[in-house]
Amino acid sequence: MIGKLRGLIDSVGEDSVVIDVGGVGYVAFCSANTLRRVPHNGEVILWIETHVREDHIHLYGFIDQREREWFRVLTTVQGVGSRTALALLGVLTADDITHALLTQDKTPFTRASGVGPKLAERIVTELKNKAMVATEGGFAAVSGPSPSAAVGTAVGIASSTAPSKTSKTGKRGAEAAASALPAESMANTVAAISRDALSALTNLGYGRQEAYLAIQRVLVDSDTHALSLSDVIRLGLKELVNA
Repeated sequence: MIGKLRGLIDSVGEDSVVIDVGGVGYVAFCSANTLRRVPHNGEVILWIETHVREDHIHLYGFIDQREREWFRVLTTVQGVGSRTALALLGVLTADDITHALLTQDKTPFTRASGVGPKLAERIVTELKNKAMVATEGGFAAVSGPSPSAAVGTAVGIASSTAPSKTSKTGKRGAEAAASALPAESMANTVAAISRDALSALTNLGYGRQEAYLAIQRVLVDSDTHALSLSDVIRLGLKELVNA
């Protein structure tokens, strides 16, 4: 299996590129987004998804790993094949997809060729627990037990506008574990979560200052001992949407 190719761009087509790696030309199908960003001359790195079938082997190339991750996720949806996934990634960025899922908005998906309202609805429904946001440490999966029907509430994060409930037993366990941590260690943990949550919210398009203030409100109003990164992102989004 091929996971990454580094080489020179030999040619760029309507939906693919030929990348020369050590004298061997590999054809990689790409989204319009990747095609816009690859240099027509010079070296490039493409992250590859390899699909092996009985009658062919297809390589799909992406300018960054996050786009490849969304390609993999999108193709898990019934009715979304490789070409449709590339079409979606050609009109929507990774952040666009994340935001659409978090707000349960199917409209952006219909901008892609071959994606009608029914398929767009299926994408939102089936990926309700797959929303991912970028953090400084990589990607954070923002998920939960069930989606909200209200626009502006995070998909797969909460089933209502109230904060997520933690069982008494689970909360006591979390508090006990947190209380056992040295104060300095606890402060470092909260700082790291705040930093990653800030990165995630700004990557969703919110201003750095407004995202920072939303996170601070979450930390002031909540029990920080029991908060995870996903909790802070979820509650921060709620603060921003309701602002």
